Amino acid sequence: MTTLSIGLLPLFLDLYDQVLDRDKAQSVRAFAETIEGVYKAHGVKVFRAQACRTGDESRAAVDQFEEADVDAIVTLHLAYSPSLESIDALAETALPLILLDTTPDFKFGFEQEAARILFNHGIHGVQDLCNLLIRRDKPFDLEVGHWERSDVIERTVSILRGYQVAGAFRQARVGIVGEPFKGMGDFAVPFDVLKREIGMDVIFASSEEVAKLMPALEAPEVQSEIAVDRSRFTSADPSEDALVATEAAGLGLRRWIEQESLSAITINFRDITGAPGLPVVPFLEASKAMARGVGYGGEGDVLTAAFCGALAQVVPESTFTEMFCPDWEGDRIFMSHMGEVNVDLLAGTPVLEQRAYPFSAAGEPVIASGCFKPGAAWLLNVAPGPNDTFTLIGLPVDVCDTGGSEAINAGIRGWITSRLSVPDLLKQYSLCGGTHHSVLCYGIDETLVQSFAKAMQWKYVIIS
Repeated sequence: MTTLSIGLLPLFLDLYDQVLDRDKAQSVRAFAETIEGVYKAHGVKVFRAQACRTGDESRAAVDQFEEADVDAIVTLHLAYSPSLESIDALAETALPLILLDTTPDFKFGFEQEAARILFNHGIHGVQDLCNLLIRRDKPFDLEVGHWERSDVIERTVSILRGYQVAGAFRQARVGIVGEPFKGMGDFAVPFDVLKREIGMDVIFASSEEVAKLMPALEAPEVQSEIAVDRSRFTSADPSEDALVATEAAGLGLRRWIEQESLSAITINFRDITGAPGLPVVPFLEASKAMARGVGYGGEGDVLTAAFCGALAQVVPESTFTEMFCPDWEGDRIFMSHMGEVNVDLLAGTPVLEQRAYPFSAAGEPVIASGCFKPGAAWLLNVAPGPNDTFTLIGLPVDVCDTGGSEAINAGIRGWITSRLSVPDLLKQYSLCGGTHHSVLCYGIDETLVQSFAKAMQWKYVIIS
């Protein structure tokens, strides 16, 4: 997981340094050290500026943050600070901006003494600055609450993670083996549009080109990979020939990923037709790659692959998936795909199994199969829209605990439920333009999802 970083910008009033004794002014400034410590406890790298009172000081601090290439600037009003002392630097920087609206004291009631006003009146500085940011058309996020007695810090950390996903998405390098599946229109966006609107690069390779990177079937590294997988997974006794071909094809794909510095891959299984190309579709390597943080999308879907890869760099528990079948009676949806899944998200130990493969002249592959582990998750979808726009669709779900009782005891499988009935869920999802390829993520919240969409300047729809 990528380390988060912030530039912490404490804001103060120059007048207070003129009228307050030095010890009192320093005691107000000490709140910035407290907040710095809280962020560090959340694993965030903090570049803290000195309390800024003037435009020149704010500019110098923002320059420092830009040089450090932080994920965002977080402002902290230690007291009232006039907006014109910081607005130019904040409005002109390309760095994302979060306003943290908090104060040292949790209680400020009837019994509070006047001396504490000095420490707790920064909120009208936040109001001043927000007004100017809106008038300057500068995007920003605002989170409000007591730093210790609410989840306000956690919310800002989730926003940071959303920013990181957006940054990784814009820098995606997606490798495609073959051509996108003919006739699948929902994820079909011209690659030049993806480059212009998002920034991602697409790198092409044929099955034959990837096959040239394969080790020989009898190479020691193939046997070494087999040994690793046999210790990592249980086995349904695939044939030695199928396992050798699968591992060799996977190592060829891995070399290509490394050679091209790819953040994500997609394979059109129809273009894997055996020698002189890859002998089998490298489903197993795609699954292991997702566990390493490499994104994946099926059938030549570079858009979902890039999104999956960007999420995986920040949210490791992410996997490509599809809604497959509705369980009208049980009010659940069956999730599956041909042979690709982040193996770290399966309940129990994945099983190495040989799969029948009637779709091309390629051989039967070995995959890692299993059922999705139970828990709270989000199903996320990037839906292309009119005029080269995109919508992020978020669906909070619960992944069902089957207890190992499912009759479908092979392949990739899992069931999800949501707050909506299956008919309502499916209706809303399709009316929003949701595609048939999505990413399932454990361990995220709506704040992260919303901040990603906001950073991408996309429409965001939550189906709940």
